[in-house]
Amino acid sequence: MGTVFHQLHRACVLLVLILSIGLVSAKTPGQSGAVVQYAELRAELVAYAPQGIGADRALSLGLLLKHQPGWHTYWVNPGDSGLPTELQWTLPAGALAGAIAWPVPQKIKIGTLANLGYEDQVLLPVAVQLQKGFRPQRSTFDVQLHASWLVCRQECIPQEGDFSLAIPVQGSSALHGALFEAALQKRTTRFGGQIRSEFVADGLLLRAKGMPLAWQGKAIAVLPETSSVFATPALPDPQDEVVAAFASGKDSVGTAKQVWDADSWAAVLPLSPQRVSRPDSLALVLAFGGDSVRATVAVPGTWPEEAQKTSSSGETSDLSLTKAPDQISSPASLAFWGAVVAAFAGGLLLNLMPCVFPVLALKALGLAALQVSAAQRRAQAAAYTVGVLVSMAVLGALLLTLRAGGQALGWGFHLQSPVFIAALAVLFTLICLNLMDLLDVSKLIPGDLAGLQLRNPVSDAALSGVLAVLVASPCTAPFMGASLGLAMTLPGWQAMLVFSALGLGLALPYALVSNSAALARQLPKPGLWMEHLRRFMVFPMAATVLWLVWVLAHMTGLDVAALFAAMLMCLSMCLWALHLPGRAALGFGLVALLLSFLIGSMAWRIASQVNDQSVHGEKSTEVTRWRDWTAQAEKEALASGRPVFVDFTAAWCITCQYNEQQVLAKPQVLQAFSDKQVVLMRADWTRRDAAISQALERLGRSGVPVYVLKVPGRAPILMSELLSTNDVLAAISDI
Repeated sequence: MGTVFHQLHRACVLLVLILSIGLVSAKTPGQSGAVVQYAELRAELVAYAPQGIGADRALSLGLLLKHQPGWHTYWVNPGDSGLPTELQWTLPAGALAGAIAWPVPQKIKIGTLANLGYEDQVLLPVAVQLQKGFRPQRSTFDVQLHASWLVCRQECIPQEGDFSLAIPVQGSSALHGALFEAALQKRTTRFGGQIRSEFVADGLLLRAKGMPLAWQGKAIAVLPETSSVFATPALPDPQDEVVAAFASGKDSVGTAKQVWDADSWAAVLPLSPQRVSRPDSLALVLAFGGDSVRATVAVPGTWPEEAQKTSSSGETSDLSLTKAPDQISSPASLAFWGAVVAAFAGGLLLNLMPCVFPVLALKALGLAALQVSAAQRRAQAAAYTVGVLVSMAVLGALLLTLRAGGQALGWGFHLQSPVFIAALAVLFTLICLNLMDLLDVSKLIPGDLAGLQLRNPVSDAALSGVLAVLVASPCTAPFMGASLGLAMTLPGWQAMLVFSALGLGLALPYALVSNSAALARQLPKPGLWMEHLRRFMVFPMAATVLWLVWVLAHMTGLDVAALFAAMLMCLSMCLWALHLPGRAALGFGLVALLLSFLIGSMAWRIASQVNDQSVHGEKSTEVTRWRDWTAQAEKEALASGRPVFVDFTAAWCITCQYNEQQVLAKPQVLQAFSDKQVVLMRADWTRRDAAISQALERLGRSGVPVYVLKVPGRAPILMSELLSTNDVLAAISDI
């Protein structure tokens, strides 16, 4: 049996490069050139170098967005929903691109919500700094840009583009000079006055002195750069009522009112009931007319707890949640150590989830093989635990880092990458072939790399721990939802402790069995049964491959999934051919390898052209009881007086599929929904969706499944991750 795990280790070493590429390479190639055209907007890479390119000459680049009527993109703080535009530059050596000089956005109201963004035409300028003594190596200054943005009307569409531009080094590049000059004149400058803040009953009260003379006595716009802190619709803006002198008492400044007393100004920024951060300082843009200043204000004292009250519109904050029977508490009151305990309990329950079964079954097989040596069992258990904890910590740190960078990600985010899904499918295919004695990895990789294998199964156990975390991440067990949702709002070290507790819970059962002599004596003695069990394990491994291909079909379409399955078959044939005698092995192997490469290339080319809407559009056109979820559709349904049940799901979430088939698809459940005229909505998070990510954040969750029942005039009800028919029927009966 040692050989099986040694070869599995080698297969994992061979595939680790593919898995790493999966997270980095999951980008759909965009259009090339200086212009990318979509139906919703036109994006163009533009430059302004009026005196040519040189170290002592001004150089600016920019992304010019021209929106179709009704569509908009977002500012650095998108408001109640959305994502800011992101720019990733590739410039010649010696050139450094600065940050976006964001133009002042407009407040775009959508019902009772509001976004901060841009309509019509906007230039996002970026200043480029050239090092002293910069000398161009070519006659052109070559610029490449990868940009991504979210364009919205009532629906939202993530888009991206790859741009390239060759700027002549000699001569003037000023075709869009008027736009850059206008942006330069309207750029936000540093506020030279004094500003301070304090918490009052209605929110955060700002007091400032030293405003520009032309602003005094006028209502001005206040635009916080930090998102998910303030109620965007009620932020101070030029349409507010202005009071000419301070009223008595600091709490008398009303929300959406502004007060002037000579050159002193005050206004309240109302807090958002869905806020997810509590910064120590705030960067604010204050704007009036075409002028704007940027100020940084320290936040004194402690942020108040999230409001648990009904808003003036009659709607209840999403964080005012009724607890599900098996949940500890809502994120607003969940103590940090309670979250750690909940994460630990969730990790224990992950061992019962079907997504972890294939890996645990392999480890159980290895445990039986090592029954004769208690020291080997303990070493393997320790290595498995270390593998789980380290990979869980890496996954958690990567998630927190990407979210801090503005990415709308949640638990299981790496499985939203088609490349990563494909890499996992290849890995499990290799494991199947290994269990069938068709794979000898030592023939496929250099001897030095194969020599990384240790002379005992400890390294295999550690890699099995890594694999367990990778395949467990689609699952969200009971107790995990609230704890992981809270982890997203905690300081870094506290969030990492929550992730570590989750990993410890996942690793503990195997560690206990391995270190318990009493439990070890209950295991059957090694024998022929182990060989039969090893061959039987081919079936759950193959089932895992089928599941991954099915997930890939949801992401990229049936054509790509079918081609990928054919590629896996050719790859398997290639490895089988290595066992043929003589030249037959070389002939069959080369043919199968060539077919695998050609089919894989075809699948990649088709997947690169897949539009997310085209994949999911087929689903939305089916005659079904379930509607595709959007924030606007949910709001409209609630405004009409009908209850709404939202199923936050993903194709790679096995728990989601089980709940949908065994509970939500039952006739009595569907009939109960119909009797109460409940609108059924499904939020499909299979691929990254910023709107769904933000909706999950407002519910205090970071992964799926999540089930919420909303009734007009009542607090939303969160249900357990493991649904039961009785719980759903009971919730519906109370409507």
